[in-house]
Amino acid sequence: MSVFTLPQAEKEARLLGELSALTDFHRANCEPYDRILTASGFFAASDISALPWLPVRLFKTLELKSIPDDEVFKVLTSSGTTGDVSKIYLDKAAAAEQQRRLAATVQTVLGPKRLPMILVDTRAMLKDRRSFSARGAGVLGMSTFGRDHVWALDTDGAVDLAALRGFLAKHGDQPFLIFGFTYLVWLHLYEVALEHGLDLSNGILIHSGGWKKLIDQAVSPEEFRARLAKVGLTRVHNYYGMVEQIGTIFLEGPDGGSLYCPDFADVVVRDPQTWAELPPGKPGLLEVVSTLPTSYPGHVLLTEDLGVVHGIDDGEWPGKRFSVLGRLPRAEARGCSDTYRSAS
Repeated sequence: MSVFTLPQAEKEARLLGELSALTDFHRANCEPYDRILTASGFFAASDISALPWLPVRLFKTLELKSIPDDEVFKVLTSSGTTGDVSKIYLDKAAAAEQQRRLAATVQTVLGPKRLPMILVDTRAMLKDRRSFSARGAGVLGMSTFGRDHVWALDTDGAVDLAALRGFLAKHGDQPFLIFGFTYLVWLHLYEVALEHGLDLSNGILIHSGGWKKLIDQAVSPEEFRARLAKVGLTRVHNYYGMVEQIGTIFLEGPDGGSLYCPDFADVVVRDPQTWAELPPGKPGLLEVVSTLPTSYPGHVLLTEDLGVVHGIDDGEWPGKRFSVLGRLPRAEARGCSDTYRSAS
């Protein structure tokens, strides 16, 4: 069942009530959040853009949770490269719901059955089952949608060509799932498939993050898709997400080129000078909203990414379609793809 169903006006009406209720709940159960809202003078919002946002960086300096310590089921950490990391606290209910919603989002393009799966990463990442990096959480979360998993990289981060050939010999004549961070897919799957003649034509690729190194190599998202098609890989879906809103991903539509918001989430693009909401076509700072953060006040977050809304209710799926244009200048690099050999 698709989670890309609601026209924008209907979505905003639904989300405003749910997000306002979450704001009240977190205010009552998270003292630092209450202090922030009191200092800002916030009382109520008449639309989504008027909801109080938190800078995503705040999770690196404050302990923000709305559950007692004895209800903390899992702690997720971000992949920052400066030593400061976000800590995200989940109780069992929040962890279960984020996984359920992630499944519903991914199944929009995969279908309901678990597919044979290539993970373009190394199993060495999954060291501590209680505390994961953003990359580890992404890999582990996506791995549940596959079966007969094969890791494309060995524990040293080198390509395991024999494992890939064995997987394709067994599963290559039927649909299979590929997941990995964008740079790793380019370096360790596309280039290897091209060199060794691997047929990926039945693959469905879901990828995210790590665009910086590709941009450095002058590889645009359009070029990325065009090159992948040369090894048969034409069903390609980028997504945008972050550990601070775990379970919520904004998925690239079948036509490519734009990210879409699931029914339980949305984006706002803000002018970085005035903080006013910008109309479609005007790039600015990206704010992400989601109803999934129930154990911590992460439901309305101002990111450090620049984005632009291309259109509303005019794409293959309803709602806003948008692109992420890159990091805000001088913002910390998050480091997902830069640290893959250390398996953080």
